[in-house]
Amino acid sequence: MPVALIIGASRGIGHELAMQYKAAGWRVIATARKEEDLAALQAAGCEALPLDVTNLNDCAGLGWRLDDEKIDVAILNAGVFGPRTEGLTAPDQQQFDNVMHTNLLSAMRILPIVLPLVENASGKLAVISSSMASIGERSNPAGWLYRASKTALNSVLKDVSLSTSKAICVAMDPGWVKTDMGGDAAEITVDVSVAGIRQTLAALKPADNGKYLQYTGAEHSW
Repeated sequence: MPVALIIGASRGIGHELAMQYKAAGWRVIATARKEEDLAALQAAGCEALPLDVTNLNDCAGLGWRLDDEKIDVAILNAGVFGPRTEGLTAPDQQQFDNVMHTNLLSAMRILPIVLPLVENASGKLAVISSSMASIGERSNPAGWLYRASKTALNSVLKDVSLSTSKAICVAMDPGWVKTDMGGDAAEITVDVSVAGIRQTLAALKPADNGKYLQYTGAEHSW
């Protein structure tokens, strides 16, 4: 039975990823912070692990909880948007720390732990990025703290991809999705986004290692 690890599965894209992989017959290991979210994941048949990605001890503990697993697909989904600025409004220290710790520092702590487990299965590793991370395609500065964090996350993913020859690692843009973060005006529903992510990951070849992809499989400009 193939194994999927979904980090940040309490709601939105992460929760839907866990549900779709479970429905497809996969063994799903899913993380969340809150007891009620862990209980819901467990009730759905997932193996639920408590994890606050901003907590150093939680991140370090993930390694022994997953000791010697073989992970076919690992997806780092945990993230926050932060202040919804339109122009060059500077974030305060707390806003900056929250967004960068959640979106970037957590990845730099967790990916080195998860990568060997994905390599054990010659599997696929993805971080949930955003179209807003692209510098080449950027046309406005809205949400510039979030943009900076996701652009930096893409850089981290690229470095991870250069550290392995046994796994395929990609940055994945899920599209503009109708979630709490995306809002009701977004273009696609969460089930459509997740179905596309799963299809794109399933089709990855070794030559795709290190790419920045849309949920449709098309490439983004860095």
